[in-house]
Amino acid sequence: MWYHSRKNQVLLPTGKNTRSAGFSLKSAKLLKSSLLKVFAFFFAVGLGLSWLIPQPAIGQQPKDVELTLVSFAVTKAAYERIIPGFVAKWKRENNQNVKFSQSYGGSGSQTRAVIDGLEADVVHLSLAFDTGRIQQAGLIKPGWEREVPNSGIVSKSVVALVARPGNPKGIKGWSDLAKSNIKVITANPKTSGVARWNFLALWGSVTKNGGNEQAARSFVTQVYKNVPVLPKDAREASDVFYKQNQGDVLINYENEILLAKQKGETEPFIIPQVNISIDNPVAVVDKYAAKHGTTKVAEAFVKYLFTPEAQQEFAKVGFRPVNSTVAGQFSSQFPRIGKLFTVSDMGGWNGAQSKFFADGAMFDQIQNGLGKR
Repeated sequence: MWYHSRKNQVLLPTGKNTRSAGFSLKSAKLLKSSLLKVFAFFFAVGLGLSWLIPQPAIGQQPKDVELTLVSFAVTKAAYERIIPGFVAKWKRENNQNVKFSQSYGGSGSQTRAVIDGLEADVVHLSLAFDTGRIQQAGLIKPGWEREVPNSGIVSKSVVALVARPGNPKGIKGWSDLAKSNIKVITANPKTSGVARWNFLALWGSVTKNGGNEQAARSFVTQVYKNVPVLPKDAREASDVFYKQNQGDVLINYENEILLAKQKGETEPFIIPQVNISIDNPVAVVDKYAAKHGTTKVAEAFVKYLFTPEAQQEFAKVGFRPVNSTVAGQFSSQFPRIGKLFTVSDMGGWNGAQSKFFADGAMFDQIQNGLGKR
């Protein structure tokens, strides 16, 4: 027969087999003890090995982030210096790696690409009109220029004229570009920001110096008559002049000429004393940055561009800095301009676009009149 022992929770036989029952109770205790030891051993081993399994940790490094920067052609040399500084700063302060995808080209072409789906987080363009086009497409929030210093203008330049070694054609200023024996290289205002600035500088060299609109149109028409080819952007215009050896004079950004000088180009250049302030804006492309989850780092990068560190790098490759302290440090590099006007003096970008660069506007009329369209 069997009875139930509550204390040890084992079944014991009665009668002559109680000796066996005692043995069974002892075995059960040993078994229970052994099982507990085995369990404890494997539990300890499990704890010991748990460090091998990836675990979320407090202060763990955030996932790498990638920014897409879309800019106009001639800023590339500056960003080669600026981006590493920002990457190091962000890593130091946020323990996160930032990678950059970069695209450079004519400002008008870059603007069109962003509107058509090139998902830039940040755009640095030649002129505010192009940034405005991206805003109108619903990709940049209105008021972008109030979100950063200096109304969003992060770099500046003026228009320069580059002659051949020894200046054999005796080019001294704007009026010489209309002479019949001069070949002028400038980019295409339909695709290039610098070309629009060049056109406005040519026009303003007359109207801001006492001439009327009729005189300005006549002068600009004669200059474009002397233009054999219209490259798509400032960099291509430089290549046509320097590498292909075309033209007697190149109209280009002052910063491009200063950068070429650093690389060994020795052609003489002239900074006309009636000139236009070339103002280049930067902005976060809000819709794309929000889509990528990069708004915070994109905004930080844009603000970094206004710091003395970044402004010094812009200045080193020929851009006129917008930071007054840095401008003072590089004052000997940039001559003062006697009559410096702005696009606002010419009706602002909306007015200038409508009057000069829209389809069928002044530039098209001049080209059609010359039989070049």
